[in-house]
Amino acid sequence: MKRIRRDVGHFFREFTTSSPARFAILVFLLLITLWTTLLTLPISSASHSRTSFADALFTAVSTICVTGLSTVDMATHWSPFGNAVIYIGVNIGGMGALTLASMLGLIISKRLGLRAKLIAAGDTNPLRAHGGAVSESQAVRLGEVGQLLRTVALSTLIIEATTAALLYLPIVSAGYSWLEAAWYAPYYAAMAFTNTGFTPNPGGIAVFGHDYFFLTVIMVAVFLGSIGFPVIYALSRDLLRPRRWSLHVKLTLVTTVILFFAGAVAFLALEYGNPGTYGSMNASDTVFQSFFMSAMTRSGGFAVVDIGELYGSSMVVGSMLMFVGGGSASTAGGIKVTTLAVLALSVWSEAKGRRSVEAFGRRVPSDVQRVAVAVLAWGATIVALATIVIAQITHAPIAEVLFDVISGFATVGLSTGLTETLPDSALYVLATTIFMGRVGTVTLAAAVAATSRSQLYSLPVERPIVG
Repeated sequence: MKRIRRDVGHFFREFTTSSPARFAILVFLLLITLWTTLLTLPISSASHSRTSFADALFTAVSTICVTGLSTVDMATHWSPFGNAVIYIGVNIGGMGALTLASMLGLIISKRLGLRAKLIAAGDTNPLRAHGGAVSESQAVRLGEVGQLLRTVALSTLIIEATTAALLYLPIVSAGYSWLEAAWYAPYYAAMAFTNTGFTPNPGGIAVFGHDYFFLTVIMVAVFLGSIGFPVIYALSRDLLRPRRWSLHVKLTLVTTVILFFAGAVAFLALEYGNPGTYGSMNASDTVFQSFFMSAMTRSGGFAVVDIGELYGSSMVVGSMLMFVGGGSASTAGGIKVTTLAVLALSVWSEAKGRRSVEAFGRRVPSDVQRVAVAVLAWGATIVALATIVIAQITHAPIAEVLFDVISGFATVGLSTGLTETLPDSALYVLATTIFMGRVGTVTLAAAVAATSRSQLYSLPVERPIVG
């Protein structure tokens, strides 16, 4: 018996440290299985009847992957127990399964060993997921993983608690009781910081559509969740010393701000005359809602206006913003803003005839450029295949299918209204897309690459014609 336990323990240690990517996928699958089981229990629904497997599975995937898409009315379908299960699930999914496992180990053992650091590193930087050598240029060095985990725990508690405190009085002012506000405030805080987008009240966030303070607090919480824990960690150390910020931090913040303003300008220009969205609003409401929409399409998932009423041009802009998503190792999804930044810098350097890609006085190595291209290719392929399959199953308008598929892949949660009408077969396809988007294209690729063998020879070079 001792030998069996020793062999099992050895296999587990080798599996987690040699391939954190495959371990991450396994942990996410186990969590989704557990949450599906809990949500199918009669105690989880308000009617005390069993939720169908397809709805429970899709809600579990959307919860653990902090997506926000749903097939049931989140405000009325679930019981207090079901809502508590969802609330806990989004916080686990937001922090990252491997990060949470490492934090629990740190709490129990009072120390963080090398294996635990390697596991946690798979969450803090997807480029480590292959289990290979750690570069000194990574956003968070291996020796700092323990401090980062503490930052994850503290930032989650502090940001969500502060957000809930700020939202409490506006919720009461909207006509809800003090007891309802005591539940709605932390629920909204968790859904904003984890970039999930579920709403607990009938009518959702549209009830607070004219409360600028409420919506601003939501936007700030979404922004903090979307920039990523490595960036929060760096800012907590050197907030007033930007010269000490790493290239990752600078690219994340600069690209996020550019996309935020560019998206707002695009929505303002395209939707100001749309009677179904901004056409009936005054100038100040139109400007503010344009910024709110820009922030939410980056991964927040909340919507004041009816997404199905957007012009097709605005849906394209929203799809582009959703596909990019937020920062690496964040609660947001998408291909990540740093991926877009590296690709844009690569194109700019090629156009200028430069041999290397440079930014902020630093050179971006070629392996990072290759990973950026791979992430874009994998993401586009996943979205294209899922769109084709769901469109074939439903025969729904391709624009609506594409929007909801990208929203699922990028774990945003905005919907044209299509998701809640999908048949079970299409829901399984969309759930798989959500899972692949949350686990990450790099992690999926690294999980497969972990089984590849090294090649000890190189073939002759020949240049094909490109372009």
